[in-house]
Amino acid sequence: MVIDDLIEIAEKERAARKKHVVRCCMAAGCMSSDSKGVKEALEKAVKDAGLEDQVEVRGVGCMKLCCQGPLVQVDTNEPGATVEITTGNQGPLYQRVTPADAASVIGTLKGGKTTVQCGDPKDPFFTEQFSIVLANSGIVDPERIESYIAAEGYQALHHVLREMTPKDVVDEMIKCGLRGRGGAGYPTGLKWATVAKTPSLQKYVICNADEGDPGAFMDRSVLESDPHSVLEGMAIAAYAVGATQGFVYVRAEYPLAISRLQTAIKQAKQQGLLGSGIFESPFNFNIDLRIGAGAFVCGEETALMASVEGKRGAPRPRPPFPAESGLWACPTLINNVETFANVAPIVRKGADWFAGIGTEKSKGTKVFALAGKITNTGLIEVPMGTSLRKIVEVMGGGAPDGGRIKAVQTGGPSGGCIPADALDTPVDYDSLMKLGSIMGSGGMIVMDETTRMVDVARFFMEFCMDESCGKCIPCRAGTVQMHGMLTKILARQATVRDLQKLEELCEMVRSTSLCGLGQTAPNPVMSTLRFFRQEYTDLLKKDLYGGPNGNGNGEPKPAPTA
Repeated sequence: MVIDDLIEIAEKERAARKKHVVRCCMAAGCMSSDSKGVKEALEKAVKDAGLEDQVEVRGVGCMKLCCQGPLVQVDTNEPGATVEITTGNQGPLYQRVTPADAASVIGTLKGGKTTVQCGDPKDPFFTEQFSIVLANSGIVDPERIESYIAAEGYQALHHVLREMTPKDVVDEMIKCGLRGRGGAGYPTGLKWATVAKTPSLQKYVICNADEGDPGAFMDRSVLESDPHSVLEGMAIAAYAVGATQGFVYVRAEYPLAISRLQTAIKQAKQQGLLGSGIFESPFNFNIDLRIGAGAFVCGEETALMASVEGKRGAPRPRPPFPAESGLWACPTLINNVETFANVAPIVRKGADWFAGIGTEKSKGTKVFALAGKITNTGLIEVPMGTSLRKIVEVMGGGAPDGGRIKAVQTGGPSGGCIPADALDTPVDYDSLMKLGSIMGSGGMIVMDETTRMVDVARFFMEFCMDESCGKCIPCRAGTVQMHGMLTKILARQATVRDLQKLEELCEMVRSTSLCGLGQTAPNPVMSTLRFFRQEYTDLLKKDLYGGPNGNGNGEPKPAPTA
């Protein structure tokens, strides 16, 4: 493969584009509502209408507004019109389409009318998005490498191999200010630089796709919708740090993502974009999949590496850090799906372009999965610094049925609950930490006024308790004790002293646990206590010995002395 071959593939793909492209969402959410049947019915309707030479029915990835799926959108390439390479001129967005609606949708291309529910592509849910990671999502066919190449795919990889040194690539990543999107927000360029300067005959690159947060589906959607963007980002990273082997660690609960990754890897190898002598350079790089069994703790990088090595997925103390001694004791670069998906656009458009998006300390955009008590559930991508209010009320449409938003949970089990009166907070790493929450990988669960926050805290504590690997006592025993105390509070059997013990235990588990799972497990409890303490105290015993008139130890307060 040389650049001329890449250009030829892209030009053929664009030249083959028909007048109308009917895009049908084939991501997991829509497929659960029979979008496969919808696509087959659309293809039959095109044939029945005699429009095969004018209409392409394209299966695409996530089209973002998951609550209205299956989604179908029609792009039209009118003669003389200015057409974007991938998007065309976007037309109607049909929602909740069934196979029975297919003939009606295709009939509109011949001047007919349809009663199929039609959404507004100019709704704030779409217009307020700024897509970098999701730029190809819902546009390209994730099962055809030609579709990705036509969207400038693999041009960034060619550029770095032919025109940049590994140090140039690392410097570009430092300059752009990208921070890891897996949750901790560690500077990506700094991590790459550490791996690059560590001497070793063998180095590895790992993509952490073990997305286990309840309500989170960002990484899954990227892998289902645009797998080549992740592979290209991994290859660029491997060139920068001197690695020759990569692994994508993805959980078995994501069969569609796994299937499309397998297809993408096979196609990239066939085209010479993975393997030996990529773009006729000395660079060699291969990628293999490793399927996880679904343990949440394997999202922690040292536990993940143990699992890749065939061992029980349990974390180990650090240092040494993976960048110096990771997989099989070799220097290892680990980033998550979204981080790698940002790499190729940064190379193509430049570090200054990316650094100009977002805030001073949080550059670029962030993908969020909106879920819970909100009108518009689905995927959004917005610049860092966008307010929570804009995300949940403007883009998300607020709580359904006229309800009021009570809180927003960010960061999953490791995050915290942010109250409605703090919705003007900008979404960036530092601002969320000040509120006792974290960015996390991007899950965002909205709660309305019917939600009891103590129930929320217990739900996440039960999750952490069940997912604890048990290696360290603070997490293994502490999460069980905290869950028991929350259950006792909900049963109205707890005292003031029990609440004090809960807070003390939270601090102990946070400060003494071995890995991030235990260290952040108390966050939902601590944040709900901070902002919704009254809901806890309202559930405490109100008798003389356990309530406000007692000392919390089952004894009355001592009588005042004369």
